[in-house]
Amino acid sequence: MILLKSNDEKKCVGEIKITGSKSETNRLLILKELFKKISLSNISNSDDSNVMRKALNSNESIIDIGHAGTAMRFLTSFYAISDGREIVLTGSDRMKERPIKILVDALNELGANIKYTVNKGYPPLKIKGKNISGGEIILPSNISSQYLTSLLLIGPRLKNGLKIKLSGQITSYPYVKLTLEFLKRIGVDLEVKPDSIFVKNIIEIKEKNIKIESDWSSASYFFSAVALSKFSDLKLSFFSTDSMQGDSKLVKLYKKLGVVSKIKNGNLLLSKNSKFQKPNFINLNLNDTPDLAQTIAVTCLGLKINCELNGLHTLKIKETDRLVALKNEISKFGASVKITNDSLHLIAKKNLKHDVEIDTYNDHRMAMAFAPLALKNNIKIKNEKVVTKSYPDFWEDLQSIGFQVIKI
Repeated sequence: MILLKSNDEKKCVGEIKITGSKSETNRLLILKELFKKISLSNISNSDDSNVMRKALNSNESIIDIGHAGTAMRFLTSFYAISDGREIVLTGSDRMKERPIKILVDALNELGANIKYTVNKGYPPLKIKGKNISGGEIILPSNISSQYLTSLLLIGPRLKNGLKIKLSGQITSYPYVKLTLEFLKRIGVDLEVKPDSIFVKNIIEIKEKNIKIESDWSSASYFFSAVALSKFSDLKLSFFSTDSMQGDSKLVKLYKKLGVVSKIKNGNLLLSKNSKFQKPNFINLNLNDTPDLAQTIAVTCLGLKINCELNGLHTLKIKETDRLVALKNEISKFGASVKITNDSLHLIAKKNLKHDVEIDTYNDHRMAMAFAPLALKNNIKIKNEKVVTKSYPDFWEDLQSIGFQVIKI
């Protein structure tokens, strides 16, 4: 457990180099394995990406990806088309509770050989890799975007390509768009329509060196810190004005919470809007950016702003049920929280309770989302090492901008 305190001035000042995007890295690691002419730089140092790299380099018959949900989904499709390879793909106890039936059904419909070893619809999976010719499948579009991405990434390696027909609005569409952009960047032909995506087969690609942009979701915690501070002057790198990451919407979202941001020479510059007029209530739809929900909810708690956050149905199948976890932890501060299957409603409280202990539920984002709240009150974070899943240097970086991180 750690105790978090802010400096007496309640300010955040400094420069931070944030590791490469986990979302970009994990997609590109799969593509690099499928197309050997791809080289990568600024690779994420997150546990999730390290797990992916280790799995892709392993010759073992049992692949254990721990808590890495992205790895579970992306590797399921990858191993399904790895002709002659036979593996069992497993993970942590929580991973064995996270559904994967929609993806497995889609792959088996295409001709894959995937079976459940314990409970139908859930890992572990027994996968016998084979050549799959491709074809057409129909999927509900309100599923996790990672199911779609997992299939899209292998599409170029299928002889007949892959056509995915969709029904309704795609959940977390920016993450799907990110995948499509990388496919286009390496030379894959696509046909994208409102209700379908067709990925065409490609045999060879040209040499491609891709520099991975830093992680916007990791930057979100510093947007929150700036919003909760009295004064801030932060420089984060490496970021782009034409980012493909959906979480770059942070800029617009946090403008509503008093954060001024601009990108100059690859650096993201953050400061506090000295003329910010705090609203009494904000209503946000985070269907495209669900990973920002915890951070924004905690920012609103600290600023004492009532909020309604919608589009959160995927939060129930993350590392933990994030909606329940948020309700539990925010309530400890004395605020009122109501949740539904896809929304969170916060009624802020004027005086927050002090020295609250935050349970992290083995969820990296729970630890990091609550950390900036130390600018308002001292807080304690249990199982602080959980942050290594996506941001191993988080506590050190937090210290570098003025926070006190004390092991207790």
